[in-house]
Amino acid sequence: MKLGFGLGTLPFSTTNTTYSVSTSQQLLQFSHQTTSSSSSVRKNLVFGVQNIHHHQNQIHSVPPTTSLMASQKEEISPVNTNLYPDIEPYTTGFLKVSDLHTIYWEQSGNPTGHPVVFLHGGPGGGTSPSNRRFFDPEFYRIILFDQRGAGKSTPHACLEHNTTWDLIDDIEKLREHLQIPEWQVFGGSWGSTLALAYSQSHPDKVTGIVLRGIFLLRKKEIDWFYEGGAAAIYPDAWEPFRDLIPEKERGCFIDAYKKRLNSDDIKTQYAAARAWTKWEMMTAHLLPNEDMVKRGDDDYFSLAFARIENHYFVNKGFFSSDSFLLDGVDKIRHINTTIVQGRYDVCCPMMSAWDLHKAWPEADFRVVSDAGHSANEPGIAAELVAANEKLKNKIKNKGD
Repeated sequence: MKLGFGLGTLPFSTTNTTYSVSTSQQLLQFSHQTTSSSSSVRKNLVFGVQNIHHHQNQIHSVPPTTSLMASQKEEISPVNTNLYPDIEPYTTGFLKVSDLHTIYWEQSGNPTGHPVVFLHGGPGGGTSPSNRRFFDPEFYRIILFDQRGAGKSTPHACLEHNTTWDLIDDIEKLREHLQIPEWQVFGGSWGSTLALAYSQSHPDKVTGIVLRGIFLLRKKEIDWFYEGGAAAIYPDAWEPFRDLIPEKERGCFIDAYKKRLNSDDIKTQYAAARAWTKWEMMTAHLLPNEDMVKRGDDDYFSLAFARIENHYFVNKGFFSSDSFLLDGVDKIRHINTTIVQGRYDVCCPMMSAWDLHKAWPEADFRVVSDAGHSANEPGIAAELVAANEKLKNKIKNKGD
């Protein structure tokens, strides 16, 4: 480990790869340095993977957002790290993907731009208008859709014919429906799980990948968050989740919640859904976010969120092995990819991102030192915007 970049950034070397960690404070210092002495900063840069952090209403001159081996070098260019302004869809629709399920989809940005599909979290979380802001609307054709049972898709909170492989089929049906030959894939939390599974199933349809808050849906990850591990950090948030379940059923909270989320009594379902959702919302940010916590009081949202999450977790993501996604990395190793991870992510702790990084050192790995899980935290949002900017620039340069 050594101090480098002349910015207070710590690059860590592991075998043949390098990644770095920085904070929002360091980015501000970097911004001031590049303003006054851009050329000297560039000369003093030691090559590595440079994290980019968000500061409102600024565009920073920062190192390139590419993952290269330490022996390689690339010209430095300015990169935007700001979220883009709110925009509205230019078209929306519903696609019937089975005899039972219909999914909501929308398109925004540039109708002739480079397609990118946003895969939301949960599963069961649905999309929101703010999801569009990670992408340059002049360059990207931005596709959002609600997965089976989530958001505006119907039937609401439905578990029947709702598996990872059904969702992968739905993504392909949507791509074909929109007449898109190939597209960029963007997903965080459960969205990172689905992005990996989809890309490994259809690598020829993927031009680039941006992942955030890595969730590989392994037993140790589920046990950490739902069987008491994370309670060591959030005991106050854990107790309401725990106390809904009688002591005799606390041997497996996932199973105990399954029983209640699938109860014949809708009030029992709602009570379990609220407790499940609030536990996750109270732990999703490094600093408390009351607006997120309040989502747990929304019975309509919570029911889909909790029921579908629990359904997937009880069924181990419908994967054939615990290491399924790590085992499939070779299928996508060649795809330009950025992995963004909050150092203090409690929902999807960094051990999973680290395991993915070790299995896939070619991917650009960025650790945000002052962030938790949520894509809406400033440092993580900035990294995600920068990752999309990197892929945008690669596409533009390829076309020149």
